[in-house]
Amino acid sequence: MNAMTLLEYATRARDAGYTKVASTGFAEFGRGSRIMLPFRAGNPQKVSVGRNVLIGPSSWFMVPRLDAPGPVIHLHDRVRMNQTSITAVQEVVIEEAAELARGVYISDHMHGFDDPDTPIRDQPLERVAPVRIGRGAWLGQNVVVMPGVTIGAGAVVGANAVVTSDIPPRCVAVGAPARVIRELVP
Repeated sequence: MNAMTLLEYATRARDAGYTKVASTGFAEFGRGSRIMLPFRAGNPQKVSVGRNVLIGPSSWFMVPRLDAPGPVIHLHDRVRMNQTSITAVQEVVIEEAAELARGVYISDHMHGFDDPDTPIRDQPLERVAPVRIGRGAWLGQNVVVMPGVTIGAGAVVGANAVVTSDIPPRCVAVGAPARVIRELVP
């Protein structure tokens, strides 16, 4: 056994230990799901994780408000993500078997920027609206999903797209703002 193999085993053992301890802090955490370090979560008690979910390294979940009655981030079974940031105050739902490539950012809200004398981060949240990523959808590297968007089941969103409006099921969308360029045949 070489040094790289030993390091890989040690990394997997570290991540398994972290997952076991951290899973108790979530609203729900399904069997077979795992978290790869590094990982960051703000208010994980507002996050529901299904079964066999893979939360890849450098992912971040943020729920800045605790006044919602239940979980506001929902990861259904078999979701896979890597270096993904999700921030929610109302609701972000990622349905079964959705795949999120590196650098995906999803938010159900935006900061206002009307007051020139107040830093943007200190201005009230605006355009709060739920986000839904459909079953089996695939979001390419560095995709940004804005508030109020639904991405349909089986849709493909190309790398670096900025999704500002709904994407129908079984379509390919690209660009900033994202636009549908073709439908996928069943």
